[in-house]
Amino acid sequence: MRLFKIVVFVPEEYLDGMMDSVTETISSVYPNYSRTFSYSKVTGTWLPLEGSDPFLGTHGKIETAEEIRLEFIVFEKDIKAAVKAIRSVHPYEEPAIDIIETLDWHSL
Repeated sequence: MRLFKIVVFVPEEYLDGMMDSVTETISSVYPNYSRTFSYSKVTGTWLPLEGSDPFLGTHGKIETAEEIRLEFIVFEKDIKAAVKAIRSVHPYEEPAIDIIETLDWHSL
């Protein structure tokens, strides 16, 4: 069974809504547990270019903001649904989403 870690950076005020949206969409990889996430505060930075529609910031000016790094484990079958759930809640035009394959610790 292939497992993946999904990492996304999100403004803090969207954190609970994102965790709820993902939880409603995916199967838990942890027996007898639900809504299993880790998160920490980080600082994000970006430079909006012409043609972008930034949630925060101005074209041509470097922006810095406090964000939350949210991460969770999903089964391979749930990756598309998890990304769709993230995008349904995330306020950014292009959210940064990392998908990293991890070992299936259930079989170790």
